[in-house]
Amino acid sequence: MMEWQPDEQGLQQVLQLLKDSQSPDTATQRAVQEKLEQLNQFPDFNNYLIFVLTSLKSEDEPTRSLSGLILKNNVKAHYQNFPPNVADFIKRECLNNIGDPSPLIRATIGILITTIASKGELQTWPELLPQLCNLLNSEDYNTCEGSFGALQKICEDSSELLDSDALNRPLNIMIPKFLQFFKHCSPKIRSHAIACVNQFIIGRAQALMDNIDTFIESLFALAGDEDSEVRKNVCRALVMLLEVRIDRLIPHMHSIIQYMLQRTQDPDENVALEACEFWLTLAEQPICKEALSGHLVQLIPILVNGMKYSEIDIILLKGDVEEDETIPDSEQDIKPRFHKSRTVTLQHEGGEGEEGEDIDEDEDDDDDTLSDWNLRKCSAAALDVLANVFREELLPHLLPLLKGLLFHPDWVIKESGILVLGAIAEGCMQGMVPYLPELIPHLIQCLCDKKALVRSIACWTLSRYAHWVVSQPPDAHLKPLMTELLKRILDGNKRVQEAACSAFATLEEEACTELVPYLSFILDTLVFAFGKYQHKNLLILYDAIGTLADSVGHHLNQPEYIQKLMPPLIAKWNELKDEDKDLFPLLECLSSVATALQSGFLPYCEPVYQRCVTLVQKTLAQAMMYSQQPDQYEAPDKDFMIVALDLLSGLAEGLGGHVDTLVARSNIMTLLFQCMQDTMPEVRQSSFALLGDLTKACFPHVKPCIAEFMPILGTNLNPEFISVCNNATWAIGEICMQMGVEMQPYIAMVLNQLVEIINRPNTPKTLLENTAITIGRLGYVCPQEVAPMLPQFIRPWCTSLRNIRDNEEKDSAFRGICIMIGVNPGGVVQDFIFFCDAVASWVNPKDDLRDMFYKILHGFKEQVGEENWQQFSEQFPPLLKERLAACYGV
Repeated sequence: MMEWQPDEQGLQQVLQLLKDSQSPDTATQRAVQEKLEQLNQFPDFNNYLIFVLTSLKSEDEPTRSLSGLILKNNVKAHYQNFPPNVADFIKRECLNNIGDPSPLIRATIGILITTIASKGELQTWPELLPQLCNLLNSEDYNTCEGSFGALQKICEDSSELLDSDALNRPLNIMIPKFLQFFKHCSPKIRSHAIACVNQFIIGRAQALMDNIDTFIESLFALAGDEDSEVRKNVCRALVMLLEVRIDRLIPHMHSIIQYMLQRTQDPDENVALEACEFWLTLAEQPICKEALSGHLVQLIPILVNGMKYSEIDIILLKGDVEEDETIPDSEQDIKPRFHKSRTVTLQHEGGEGEEGEDIDEDEDDDDDTLSDWNLRKCSAAALDVLANVFREELLPHLLPLLKGLLFHPDWVIKESGILVLGAIAEGCMQGMVPYLPELIPHLIQCLCDKKALVRSIACWTLSRYAHWVVSQPPDAHLKPLMTELLKRILDGNKRVQEAACSAFATLEEEACTELVPYLSFILDTLVFAFGKYQHKNLLILYDAIGTLADSVGHHLNQPEYIQKLMPPLIAKWNELKDEDKDLFPLLECLSSVATALQSGFLPYCEPVYQRCVTLVQKTLAQAMMYSQQPDQYEAPDKDFMIVALDLLSGLAEGLGGHVDTLVARSNIMTLLFQCMQDTMPEVRQSSFALLGDLTKACFPHVKPCIAEFMPILGTNLNPEFISVCNNATWAIGEICMQMGVEMQPYIAMVLNQLVEIINRPNTPKTLLENTAITIGRLGYVCPQEVAPMLPQFIRPWCTSLRNIRDNEEKDSAFRGICIMIGVNPGGVVQDFIFFCDAVASWVNPKDDLRDMFYKILHGFKEQVGEENWQQFSEQFPPLLKERLAACYGV
């Protein structure tokens, strides 16, 4: 067969296109896009592209490479439509030219090969892997390096497929082959070889596990390699092996740690960063304490040293610019925010209502403009986790260093000391307490430092010690800290404003009502900041205001405070358009404010309520149009609807019965019916929260819809979506308290699912508690229907409610249990000790509930007789025995 040859005129057209596409002009760019779409109609256009890449040596390299990258995009988009002869021509050309003398062209061909391979072509291009592996033996460096480059990209993109039966397990040949090249004379080849094998560690590929000892020995042999890329790949391999095959590293742990201590100080920051990850990973392993104890004396100073800003960081952070508050933010600096939908939780003994079991974001957001991970952040994170492992044992190695850092004349070193102090706050808190009375005033002084980066890190570190500050008499530290932080909220530097606002929000959460005496002063500052902040910090300010409202609650409901706070918030509210994402944090903030102000929010509620309903309506309408004609309409951003539903919940909770007229004049129940059936779990989650809040606030408007709503609630009792399930469960409980006996027809829709959930292993605490409350409430209104199930839920029911504070919800649930025990006393006999324990968890039940408990306990005692009761109560823990004797005389 004849080889394909380009037509001269066609070739000139393609070259002109490649030249034009390098022009910065937008009009030219648009023309190029159109031309590309035309040329893609010709099947052999792709032949021209591969020809320019592999054969047209007269052209400059960037143009040839670009031709390959356009071809790669075509492969990604339409490879399945390439005629077979075109596809074959491209594959042949790639393999024949993988050894091109130019590194750029070799790399481009490698990218093209892996793109074809990941299009399902590894199966239909059987000669690819054997040929590439064969080319590794070439005497020619370029061929060997080019093939390795391509193999590395294939290993990165298709590691799972390579380790499957689909391809007849090529790794059995490839991995031993790669291992041979760890000793190659070229550092570039050694580096490729390690990088290829590294792709298979986390997935525990069998072929690698079979050669694991050779692999580890080969890595050790490269410990002293002079090439930084090789060292980086060795470090990366050891970090992953720590997670996957620690058993194989333990015998060598001492020397690995010595090696990593050296590498963490590598002159090449990329190597140091990879090595520093080792400490982070080791801290999560059970052997950490034992393995590292003897090395802390070396490790701690190295980590502390890595926590200084590098010169390049300071340049990027504009560390020498002190005042920038008048410069508007560039929009790409503003990270997308995620709205955390409403989850209904209960109050616990000893403390506030537990936030859902959520994981805090990375604590070290003190310099998030460099949000790419760097040595400073990694060192700080490692110190943080090690402080949590070693606790006070870390301090003897740290305190001597800290003294020198915190009072150092060079601001960069002083700044790193403040970061160190913040990083260890969580793990070493107990051991730090004796030093805090002198450290906290010093840190408060650092809030006035002349360097903005020192002021901002001091904000963060102080927030990490907020819990201790609040535990002391307010005049000692809280008042001076608050005074200085409020000044920093009005700092001339945007990074300091941001750090101060975040730190203040943390302080608010810890101090709660301790802040009430200073509310006037706090509000003056926050409102003043409103007029001063640029876009990005405005969003953080909303959060600080919302947190303040959550923390002081109804104390905010004073005319003078409302007068200060509401006008600027409402002005912003009127300024923002319905499609502006800045509404999210503002709506969240208003939701907290409405809940706190309660009746104080009445003058503002009508426009806020109307707009929320409009946002929900608009989003639903757009979703509808999108689902019918996806090619003509954009998918809506459902966050608008979620945030609006949550603010409506806040209004219903804050205003109670006052929302009645607003609900009456709107179609919210119809909208809610649609939201409860939305495909997106977060929308359903927020709808059920609102349904529960409306049920409490204005049930007459909800009641006509119950027959339609209950089946939907029943289908959402699916613990796969924890928060949706949680809120649906809570709403059912609220509805049944309003419905009373009329709940009877709906019991069958929900009871079995609830009993199943309460018996599931590993169910989050919040969901168990809400499920128990709702089961108790169903039994309270329909005991005949629920009591027969008692033996199936009584034990988990008792254990999940024993830690809940006395409150209305707990009261109604326990009444339900008592009534059900009256209907089916045999249902609790097996688990009576759990019931006794749950009863004893009440601090002061209402008199009539106490009587119910009394009757059940004494009834049981009479039923079994004195002697059996003695034996039975012998099993009680002493504390339980005492409480039951004291409160109920049994």
